[in-house]
Amino acid sequence: MKIVAVEPIGMSPELAQRLAAEMQAAGHSFVFYPDRREDADSLRARMADADIAIISNIPLPEAVLSACPKLKYIALAFTGKDHIDEAYCKAHGIRIQNAAGYATRAVAELAVGLMLDVLRRVTALDADTRQGGTRAQFLGRELYGKTVGIVGTGAIGTYTARLLQAFGCNLIAYNRSEHAEIRAMGIPYLPLERLMAEADIVSVHLPLTPETCHLLSRERLALCKPSAILVNTARGNVVDQQALAEALREGRIAGAGLDVYEKEPPLPADHPLLHAPNVVLVPHVGYATREAFDSRIGIVWDGIRAYLKEAANA
Repeated sequence: MKIVAVEPIGMSPELAQRLAAEMQAAGHSFVFYPDRREDADSLRARMADADIAIISNIPLPEAVLSACPKLKYIALAFTGKDHIDEAYCKAHGIRIQNAAGYATRAVAELAVGLMLDVLRRVTALDADTRQGGTRAQFLGRELYGKTVGIVGTGAIGTYTARLLQAFGCNLIAYNRSEHAEIRAMGIPYLPLERLMAEADIVSVHLPLTPETCHLLSRERLALCKPSAILVNTARGNVVDQQALAEALREGRIAGAGLDVYEKEPPLPADHPLLHAPNVVLVPHVGYATREAFDSRIGIVWDGIRAYLKEAANA
């Protein structure tokens, strides 16, 4: 089979050469592209004759997938799959295997980091200090003792909760189904509306599905305390971002820390959150650590090897 790494996903050229030699010895071929191209023409050209494609969070719509008649397996170096046309893949027998779990710690740590940044205004104070500013009577807020609402108690939400317990936070949670691990940690599940009203910090860890799109709606954001902050390291469209920007501008919520948006950055110059106060914005980097990338490379290639073995025995 022909395996194509549509983008490097953190693989070095040296590792790519070793993997190519391994695949060649097993009767397969491996093509490695050391740069990232997101336009449809480049994707079609790179994937046209691939049996297996390795890709991360670059969108794969039907317009690209339909130009890949041999494609059988997408090795997704990412956790979420909402950027892939799953309906097309299902209809054409293309298996999608994601790299679940590779960035659990990385995303959870960024979520906590954003909380600390918003509470202590680290980014804003850095800019002020570089311009000759002083404390000027500034008072931040501590993470200790805050009530944090974990919205989504999958692996990342659960790990975030564990980190926050070490900070001395009080935890409450919302999820469609209750998990025994969260219960064992002494964290109560609450209806979403009650969580939004009680939390000092709302931390979002839900996948994007038709049911979760704008789950944190204008109406639910209106339930937050004026002193509350919202952190989203999951998917941008779980939160109504226009409503969040308005709440920030009108002082109905105290701050926000965001790693995700409706679309991948760069954000358009008129994006409402770029002009909202007390918000820390980073360009979707929660998963992007050296440790996480090394882990996902291993998960991706373990999956490919298992698929090749399965296909050989079919």
